[in-house]
Amino acid sequence: MRAWFDCTGSELLALTPDAVANALAASQMSRRLSGEPAQLRAWQEQVRLLQECVRHCDGQGWTIALEFDLLRLEKRIDVVLLTDSAILVLEFKVGARAISNADRAQVSDYAEDLRDFHAGSRRHPMQPILVATGFATPATPQIPLPIPGVLPVAEANAATLPGLLATLRDALKGPRLDGRAWLAAAYQPVPSIIEAAATLFARNSVAEIAAARADTVNLTRTTAAIEAALDAAAAEGARVVVFVTGIPGAGKTLCGLNVVFGDRRRDGSAFLTGNSPLVAVLREALACNRAGIDLARGPSADPERRRLAPRLRKARHESEAALQNVHRFLADNAGREAPPAERVIVFDEAQRAWDAAQATRDTQRRVSTLHMSEPAHALEIMGRHSGFAAIVALIGNGQEINTGEAGLREWGSVIAATPGWRAVAARRVLDAAEPAQRLAEGHPDWLRLDPALDLTVSLRSVRSEAAAGWVDAVLRGAVAEARATAEGAPEGLPFLLTRSLDDARRALRQMTPGLRRAGFVRSSGARRLRAEGFDAQLVGTEEPVAWFLERWPDIRASDALEVAATEYACQGLELDTVGLAWGGDFRRGADGQTGGWQARRFAGAGWQLVRNPAEAEFTRNTYRVLLTRARYETVIWVPPGSPRDDPFHDPTRDAAEMDAIADFLTACGARPLPEAAPPPQDTAPALLL
Repeated sequence: MRAWFDCTGSELLALTPDAVANALAASQMSRRLSGEPAQLRAWQEQVRLLQECVRHCDGQGWTIALEFDLLRLEKRIDVVLLTDSAILVLEFKVGARAISNADRAQVSDYAEDLRDFHAGSRRHPMQPILVATGFATPATPQIPLPIPGVLPVAEANAATLPGLLATLRDALKGPRLDGRAWLAAAYQPVPSIIEAAATLFARNSVAEIAAARADTVNLTRTTAAIEAALDAAAAEGARVVVFVTGIPGAGKTLCGLNVVFGDRRRDGSAFLTGNSPLVAVLREALACNRAGIDLARGPSADPERRRLAPRLRKARHESEAALQNVHRFLADNAGREAPPAERVIVFDEAQRAWDAAQATRDTQRRVSTLHMSEPAHALEIMGRHSGFAAIVALIGNGQEINTGEAGLREWGSVIAATPGWRAVAARRVLDAAEPAQRLAEGHPDWLRLDPALDLTVSLRSVRSEAAAGWVDAVLRGAVAEARATAEGAPEGLPFLLTRSLDDARRALRQMTPGLRRAGFVRSSGARRLRAEGFDAQLVGTEEPVAWFLERWPDIRASDALEVAATEYACQGLELDTVGLAWGGDFRRGADGQTGGWQARRFAGAGWQLVRNPAEAEFTRNTYRVLLTRARYETVIWVPPGSPRDDPFHDPTRDAAEMDAIADFLTACGARPLPEAAPPPQDTAPALLL
């Protein structure tokens, strides 16, 4: 990503505001973006003001970048101004006479993005500045300390901006900043799944959605392997199942969305998942993005929402075709003879496809139209096409959380029994320890192995690669391995532990500057959180949409920190910072099934030990899902429980059991949450004038 226009301070003084505005307009047209006369006038005003600042501050040697592209949700920074040693991030509100908290969050978020994803920004102080040119009373400026990281937002109007920049020039001294080198440095954002889907829906490819670290090149390698397998099958008029495996948060869903929203869109494609909240949240996010509704502020808060309502209805129809419920897709097509409209389907969490017993079972809500397992129906339905047809099966290893899930073994059995189908997968599908998760025994002739189809590096955890490995070691009870992983994390393990719900809420709010989002998650089986004062959980599909997309002060939003998402509501989705409320359904015990952990279910008035190994594994995987939802930090709240010497002792939430969980997590390397309120990680302290 590059700025639409960049120059030195002296070069800016040699140009007219009209010339710079016209250059920006040309860049806008080259990107096929519509322009308006008001935007041209705003650019002219910005350039005039910047020229005044350069003269006032002797900033001829500064570097100035206008309209710096940020890939996450296609945002752009109005101006990045590089002094000798500091990065100033300016957001202009030309003519504005007031400043809102949303405006402050916007410019702070820009600076946070640069800090995390721009390679040239990590060693220097970064000052976000909100410039409302007509604002009469901007806040008193501060003299910040020259510490690398994002400083508190400064405010200015047209009259005070030159003086503010002069103050910052003198105060923010540090390592030498080379403007040309900064412009050439990589900006490689890791978008959230919602942001990535919106970007892909705008007809970009996954190749444009880069990763924060060089080792995540396997995302583009895996995408290329999927495309190669599909192209080969299409050229031969063949039928293929492409299995994509990987650790939680490694980008499987992103690869699947790329198939649906990339070049394959022309062949007819759909993303199918049994995760109803994921479908609902992504559909609404894509529709809002396509309609031009501001997701960053929360869809309901956009003042243009009413005017854009007709466009939103059309966009919802488009997103519904691309994102479908897999159970509904299979049921609707099972009774037909014609092939479906799609030649390529992406089957999300394919290891969770229903076996024959679950698929054919009638319930109070539906009468089943299926007569085979879901993998069998998927091959039969797609096999009605003459010639090319494909299924891209995304496999979330270690995330099975329901009974009736067929596993990879069912897929292998069906492919072997269905003439004309072949498969491509990484070696992992044959080496799983659990027989139900092995595609086949040995190496069948219908399977071709491609190691590029296995994603092994987590994209979700932005600042630490250690997160996924640490979670796996903790859930296996491997204390020494978890501790070593924690101690080897260069930027510190992103898991913090507290026994106080109030402290957890306070930390979550402090750790989410700008437009970043926090929220609580919990196990659906953590029934005794009710007694700790935290029982509310998301239900249905409407509540998760508001929880993931709306913003505080909307009390339905995740960052209200009132309602928790269970494993069913948050699987496949993510937040920037997560609070995990640990329940009594997964405790430490000498007779634990594996690694000292015991899975329990609550029945009647007490806990019952889960003795079925498969069911116990579902509980373990529930906590794997919950522990891997955060892009940054996870704050683990282990409730204090009920002391045994309390005359009203509650054995269903025994304090000793909760203490044992907290002690184990600490032994594994979870960091204690500081008692005093610390500053956000990326924010340097500031001194008032």
